[in-house]
Amino acid sequence: MRKVFLFMMVTLDGFFEGPDHDIGWHNVDEEFNEFAIDQLNEVDALLFGRVTYEGMASYWPTPLAIENDPDVAGKMNAIPKIVFSKTLDKAEWSNSRLIKDNIAGEVLQLKQQQGRDLAIFGSANLTMSLLQMGLIDELRLMVNPVVLGKGKPLFTGLHEKLNLKLIKTRVFRSGNVLLYYQPE
Repeated sequence: MRKVFLFMMVTLDGFFEGPDHDIGWHNVDEEFNEFAIDQLNEVDALLFGRVTYEGMASYWPTPLAIENDPDVAGKMNAIPKIVFSKTLDKAEWSNSRLIKDNIAGEVLQLKQQQGRDLAIFGSANLTMSLLQMGLIDELRLMVNPVVLGKGKPLFTGLHEKLNLKLIKTRVFRSGNVLLYYQPE
């Protein structure tokens, strides 16, 4: 059975984005880009909520993204993408499919198929829904060495305690620390 994992960049004070959706604090360098490519090679599909999907779709297919980061852009544009949204009318980014309802059933069906893992990049609202349904197998939280003081906390909407088991860590030269957790 394939697993579903979340990858999210967070600040030391637990925010995944700053005020006005700011992610300019993301600590990205060549080592991170190599990690990103390796992580994309682990998956058969990306799962997105509407907001993150629209943001990714507005960047990765552009000439700027292709020029600045051709390897990641190539993978992001080629990999299958599944967007879960009740409000989106269509998903036009290459290799995208829109799911409007029965999220749990769709994710369970995807997990039971043969192949590599399924990744959620960003998509905090989708993540909270899938966590509450018990459908996320691993959380990969990359803590950036920055404190914002305000922003949007990652676990907004989670109303019950969630115990996590630390299974692995990785320290980056940039000061980022990647924490791998399994929900218990």
